[in-house]
Amino acid sequence: MTEDKANSSKTKMETDYGKHEENPGPPKAALEEKDDKKVGFTIHWAIIVAIVALAIAYFFFM
Repeated sequence: MTEDKANSSKTKMETDYGKHEENPGPPKAALEEKDDKKVGFTIHWAIIVAIVALAIAYFFFM
């Protein structure tokens, strides 16, 4: 693999797509990966705040 085509992560790029025809699910590493970014928690609360803000604006302007 040349340097200009290397990805930024430390994992190798998948090139043998036919190998996974029988089991096309996510790789084992993706299922066992530690959740260290906590983005789901932030998005959950951001959606709730947005819905409440839109409801208040709706009732205020109607």
